[in-house]
Amino acid sequence: MTATSTTTPEAGPTALHSPVIDWFDQHARDLPWRRPEAGAWGVMVSEFMLQQTPVNRVLPVYEEWLARWPRPADLAAEAAGEAVRAWGRLGYPRRALRLHGAAAAIAERHGGDVPKDHHQLLALPGVGEYTAAAVASFAYGQRHAVLDTNVRRVFARAVSGTQYPPNATTAAERKLARALLPEDDTTASRWAAATMELGALVCTARTPSCGGCPIADLCAWRGAGSPAHEGPPRRGQTYAGTDRQVRGKLLAVLRESHRPVERAVLDAVWHDPEQRARALTGLLTDGLVERLPDGRYRLPGTV
Repeated sequence: MTATSTTTPEAGPTALHSPVIDWFDQHARDLPWRRPEAGAWGVMVSEFMLQQTPVNRVLPVYEEWLARWPRPADLAAEAAGEAVRAWGRLGYPRRALRLHGAAAAIAERHGGDVPKDHHQLLALPGVGEYTAAAVASFAYGQRHAVLDTNVRRVFARAVSGTQYPPNATTAAERKLARALLPEDDTTASRWAAATMELGALVCTARTPSCGGCPIADLCAWRGAGSPAHEGPPRRGQTYAGTDRQVRGKLLAVLRESHRPVERAVLDAVWHDPEQRARALTGLLTDGLVERLPDGRYRLPGTV
């Protein structure tokens, strides 16, 4: 069975629903964005932050962010550079700019409330198919296929019989996710959260805990003897010595300074002038840094 198969368990997709949701009811982590008081804005902030970043790193930044900007309009009222500053070392700081842009659009177009409509969510800056579906599902209890890396891995193993999903989400995966969705909104929303948690805690990438999996007996991959991945090698991302690391060092200087920074200060953070210049140019191009007429640098829009 290939990774693009859309075969569902012999008992039908509903056979997976109850055991996974029941497991989630007992084992779900108490995360702040899952609490009722988080609201749709809290859910949206968490979804931006959790992209490619583990929960333990997100938690302190999330709490500080919501304390400072409890509503989208609060964030929109400040310079985009302040969002970059508050993002800290979560990585991929363009997410901070996108979240600031989404907040500004929410304040301008939707009276400061995160929209419920999936199409309106998709129209927000920086919001793609996954984030729109996640917010609509987790914040508003709607029926959407929410496909993050964890969910894709659960479906690849439990249904398609492969160790890992394709590197990029495919049309076949989306079709399968829709076929597996419970019919009613409430159960579908719970299913989305439950499958995500199952992938994060049990059906992990490197060492899945099949003994604690509520659907181990239904898992196509386990039933086939847990065959090894046959696709291209899956390499972890490197960081040390990359342009990403240099960008991070340059941004760290600018985040810590509340006044524009001289070029000489930035030059001191990395030994390779060519790589340093390339990283700084990338930050300028991405809108994460501004160069002032006097040659100094600052976070965008900050004093």
